[in-house]
Amino acid sequence: MFKHILIATDGSELSHKAVSGGLEMAKALGARVTAYSCVVEYLPMTEFAVETPQAVMEQLEGEAERHLKAFAEQAAAAGVPFETVKSTEFSPYTGIIETARKHHCDLIMMASHGRRGLAGMLLGSETQKVLTHSRIPVLVYR
Repeated sequence: MFKHILIATDGSELSHKAVSGGLEMAKALGARVTAYSCVVEYLPMTEFAVETPQAVMEQLEGEAERHLKAFAEQAAAAGVPFETVKSTEFSPYTGIIETARKHHCDLIMMASHGRRGLAGMLLGSETQKVLTHSRIPVLVYR
């Protein structure tokens, strides 16, 4: 059925569950996996920033690397063929969709934080944006 699954990870507890479920599914299907983590482009909102934009971006890059390293360890232990990808984007959903397209993935798997109401409207849902804009099937893991 699915031969190449993109699993988006942001290091959250829900994301860890999606990674575990995605790796189980990939192993059962004999699929390979691309893990994706987004470094969200930092734009200082004030000239009185405590840290420089470069320092913040370095911290965000380090976090993405840690998420992908944890994924790599879990995928290797499960015996699932994988690769890891990260990119810097203003909106994670664009990176998820573009990475899935570039790597010829036939399924995107990701967690949903389940923000609803005002929080969902104000913060938006990256999962909802992927569901809306992707031409590749999306599996939301909860």
